Amino acid sequence: MSRLLPLLTWLAFPIYVWQGLGVRRRTSRMLPAQGPVLHRLDGREPAISLLVLGDSSAASVGIGRSEDGLAAQLAGLIRERTGRAVTWRAAGFNSATSGQIRDYVLPNLSADAWTHIVLAIGTNDTKNFHSVPRFKKDFGGLLYALRAKWPEARVVWSPVLEFTRAPAMPPLLGKILEIRAGAVNRMGERLCLERGAVPAPRLPITDPAVGFSTDGFHASEAGYRAWAEHLLGFVVTDAPHD
Repeated sequence: MSRLLPLLTWLAFPIYVWQGLGVRRRTSRMLPAQGPVLHRLDGREPAISLLVLGDSSAASVGIGRSEDGLAAQLAGLIRERTGRAVTWRAAGFNSATSGQIRDYVLPNLSADAWTHIVLAIGTNDTKNFHSVPRFKKDFGGLLYALRAKWPEARVVWSPVLEFTRAPAMPPLLGKILEIRAGAVNRMGERLCLERGAVPAPRLPITDPAVGFSTDGFHASEAGYRAWAEHLLGFVVTDAPHD
C-alpha cells in the first residue's frame, strides 16, 4: 500500500497545481541569510571540518543572519560537545534538487578535507513531484559523488520534513506532499544505508508557530537550533569533553 499511495497522488495533481499556485502567490520569496558561509570556531586540534550541503535550508533561508542558521548552530554544538575546533561551510541554494546539487554544485566545490557532511536535500524533489525512480537516480548519484570526493567523511542525510506541519501548507496540499515525502524518505534511507551514509530520523516538529519562519515554510532561528540539536548525535559520536 505504501508504494501505491504515491502513484495515487497523481490523481490529485490538479489539486496540487491549483493549491500550489495559491501558496506561491501568498508567500514571499525569501533570500538566503546574510553573513559568512565559511567560518572557523577555535578549539583543540585536530579540527572538525563540517560541510552543510543542500537546498534553501542549508542556505539558512528564512532568517536574517547566517550565524543563526543550521551550519553555524550545528558547528557551535559540535565544538561544545567535543571541545575541538570546527571549520564550517554552508553550501545551500534556493529551490535546489538532488540532481542540481549533484550536477552543478558538487563538481564546483573545492576538494577541501571535509570530515563531516550534512545533506539537507529532498524537499524540492518532493515539492516538484519528482518520481521515486528519479529521486533514486539523482540522490543516489549524489551519494556516490560525495563518497568519491570525500571517501573518509561521515555523511549524514536529514530527511524531508513533515509537509503537514508547515503553516503555509493548505491541509489537502500538505497531505498530498506528505505521501510523496514518505516515499522519498524511504528511498533516501535505503540509499544511505547502501552507499555509506547515515540517514538521520525526521526532525520532530513540536511547535510550528515557533519552529517556522514568517513565510510558514522555512525554519526560524529556533527551528534551525532545534534541527541542529536533533542532528548533533548523528553527526559526531565522540564522547563529550571534560
